[in-house]
Amino acid sequence: MTLHIGILLFPQNTQLDLTGPFELLHRLPDSAVHLVWKDTAPVQAASGLRIVPTTTLSDCPPLDVLLVPGGIGTADLLTDAPVLEWVAAQGSRARYVTAVCTGSLVLGAAGLLDGYEATTHWAYTDILPLFGARPVRRRVVVDRNRITAGGVTAGIDFGLQLVADIAGETTAQAFQLALEYDPEPPFRAGHPDVAPAAIVERVRKVMAPRVEAQRSKASGWASRSRLPA
Repeated sequence: MTLHIGILLFPQNTQLDLTGPFELLHRLPDSAVHLVWKDTAPVQAASGLRIVPTTTLSDCPPLDVLLVPGGIGTADLLTDAPVLEWVAAQGSRARYVTAVCTGSLVLGAAGLLDGYEATTHWAYTDILPLFGARPVRRRVVVDRNRITAGGVTAGIDFGLQLVADIAGETTAQAFQLALEYDPEPPFRAGHPDVAPAAIVERVRKVMAPRVEAQRSKASGWASRSRLPA
């Protein structure tokens, strides 16, 4: 049987959140990867790269794997009822419910992380409890069938973990070797725990407006969810 993998493709995504895992997942045998949006017109990532959806929310088949990538566009998704309803419906029956970076916040807004351990980009982890999630400081977090990853490049690590769960560690290792994924960055600056303090402060200032936009939308969601029916 075909393994159906659906990746939500939305405007202003961070393309590596999507394309990193995609490069691994499309290699799984007997699988079909669906890039899903409201229509099939090209979607522009925050970087300007345009990616073409392969199906629509309404036409997407039931998924075995649901993946929500991140990016600044996720702030709009937190109040997009049709998208959240689709995520909730697909997530309620998917074998794996997954996200990279701020895609975790979308899973949360769809009610899929309540009571689960999860992670997201380091700048946004304190937003996760608004959705009932328990934030964990790890690059990839697995809690039952929920698998979430940290920011951007963590999507590759996540992809390897998911491949291992689906097809076994030997297959995941073979994919890793084929892609020559053997990181050796020139700087030790990939996380606030290890980056120089001045660099952390600089990046936090740049990201602050985006973080506050997400926090505002998430706080609004949390307030509405507490209202009596």
